[in-house]
Amino acid sequence: MTEKSRAETAKRHLAKELDKLSEQERQVVDRFIKRGRVARNVAREFEEKITFGQRVADRVAEIMGSWRFIIIQSTLLAVWIALNITAYVYRWDPYPFILLNLAMSFQAAYAAPIIMMSQNRQSEKDHLQAKHDYEVNLKAELEILQLHEKFDELRDSSWVDLVRMQQRQIEMLERLVSGNGTHSTESAREQIG
Repeated sequence: MTEKSRAETAKRHLAKELDKLSEQERQVVDRFIKRGRVARNVAREFEEKITFGQRVADRVAEIMGSWRFIIIQSTLLAVWIALNITAYVYRWDPYPFILLNLAMSFQAAYAAPIIMMSQNRQSEKDHLQAKHDYEVNLKAELEILQLHEKFDELRDSSWVDLVRMQQRQIEMLERLVSGNGTHSTESAREQIG
């Protein structure tokens, strides 16, 4: 199909004039018309743009959000408390564990914004992926609709050819039956086949 017929397919199935489409839809339709690709690796593109600090924040959030971190931190807390409760000579942080509370507060004060930055970036990445999925789905839908049109055209042209062939066969059979035909049965079979 030509670019013009692909453009008309897009216009017909999007139920809008092409110039009234959003920028995103217009780009997809242009790629559809020119048979361009829409699929791309959004995750790789996103990863190439993040800074060193953002990578560190993602890694910290990944570590702090794991069972391994929770188990290690719980073990350290249990050891800290046990040593300060059972120590006979020197208790560096006696009950109510003010130094431990201070350390945990510092950790929470820095961990929360780092984790939020990582979550915001993940949300942005998910948004870009959803936008890309929409583009791919729109182009796929247009391609499928165009294939349906091609199949309909082929089916219609096949029906026309079939009716024409059937009409010729009926005419030959009528001539044979009426006895007016000068053809033998062999030549009639050759013309039908």
